[in-house]
Amino acid sequence: MIVEFVRRSAMLASVAAFAAAPAWAADAAPTPDKGDTAWMMVSTLLVLLMILPGLQLFYGGLTRSKNMLSTMTQIGAATCLAMLLWVVFGYSLAFGPDSAGALKPFIAGLDRLFLAGITPESTAATFTDGVVIPEYVFVCFQMTFAAITVSLVLGSVVERIKFSAVLVFTAVWLPLVYLPIAHMVWAASGLFFEMGALDFAGGTVVHINAGVSALVAALILGKRIGYSKEIMAPHSLTLTLIGTGMLWVGWFGFNAGSALEANGSAALAMINTFVATAAAALAWLLVEKLAGHKPSALGLASGVIAGLVAVTPAAGNAGPMGSIVLGTVAAVVCYFAVTVLKPRLGYDDSLDAFGIHGVGGIVGAIGTGIVYSPALGGPGAADFDMGNQIGIQLAAVGATIVWAAIGTAIAIYVAKALTGLRVNSDVEREGLDLGEHGERAYNP
Repeated sequence: MIVEFVRRSAMLASVAAFAAAPAWAADAAPTPDKGDTAWMMVSTLLVLLMILPGLQLFYGGLTRSKNMLSTMTQIGAATCLAMLLWVVFGYSLAFGPDSAGALKPFIAGLDRLFLAGITPESTAATFTDGVVIPEYVFVCFQMTFAAITVSLVLGSVVERIKFSAVLVFTAVWLPLVYLPIAHMVWAASGLFFEMGALDFAGGTVVHINAGVSALVAALILGKRIGYSKEIMAPHSLTLTLIGTGMLWVGWFGFNAGSALEANGSAALAMINTFVATAAAALAWLLVEKLAGHKPSALGLASGVIAGLVAVTPAAGNAGPMGSIVLGTVAAVVCYFAVTVLKPRLGYDDSLDAFGIHGVGGIVGAIGTGIVYSPALGGPGAADFDMGNQIGIQLAAVGATIVWAAIGTAIAIYVAKALTGLRVNSDVEREGLDLGEHGERAYNP
């Protein structure tokens, strides 16, 4: 009886206190949900896993053994520099308060330089009205996207670019290329966002951006000594496959984390990241077989990455069946880009950054305008206009290609003017591990 009396008294006191609360309490600022916050913190760490050590091992295993450490060091240093630049000015220009006048659709303002005005109590909006996450978490999540994008570009120029040139390129390319594209696609006032372009997790911002930049950088830098005359086989497909697995695991933070909440949209992105990737991996192996080759470990790794790239813009914008088709198509197109287009045109994209990220990103971004249709299992509205959406996707893709190409050319030529850009022939033949860093990946 006493226990029941105390319980009822407490309930009545709570009701009375609620009734006496001021009217403005109902309009109080939303509080971040701990579950959403925890999910986004985990997603951020998963994206970091994609870079260090996922991309380091994936790219490093594809190089010759004499360039293993230099490849890993370039990725690690570019990542660290991108993170520092992000908190100094990157976040402000991509996601800070709007800039004034005509620049508003292309870049944000300078109000968040050095993260000014952000506190542990600051919040960032998600895609659900009234749902927020701590702004510091959003800053960190987007910071890892910037870091991996510039690191992906390096796949086309490893084995002959100077370490100092990588750092200069990163410092120039980030504000010139990455930040405007990120703002245009993901900021509410951005040009592509207002057009209605669909890019759930970075098909244009990350993959087309990085892939086109990689191609331009490789063309300006020139071919490796002995390219197309000497065998330049990967020195460790074992490490590449380990890196592939880490990239796939980390990609769930990349794609499902882009929902910004632990909800059904994240779950949709998760299943799509599973099935599109699986379909692409098997499709690549099948095409290899049909082309008269043995299904290879390199083909498996390449197919996995092609599927992940293609599903990135569609992760929350497609149904599972549409994602399977998208992954399959991307694998076939990327296979021919790598095995037919590159040899025919003769450019030296060392690790096929353009052939997979650039081409796969284009397929995924345009394909998203198709698989978004509810008739194909996508989450689009009943009155979805596929033709109009494809037109918007094409416009965003085309603009990204042009912007990335011009900005990358400027960044590379600045790096060339300041550093010379390319190692000398003796260092290139000896290997950048010793020539640039004075170390070996393996004991002789």
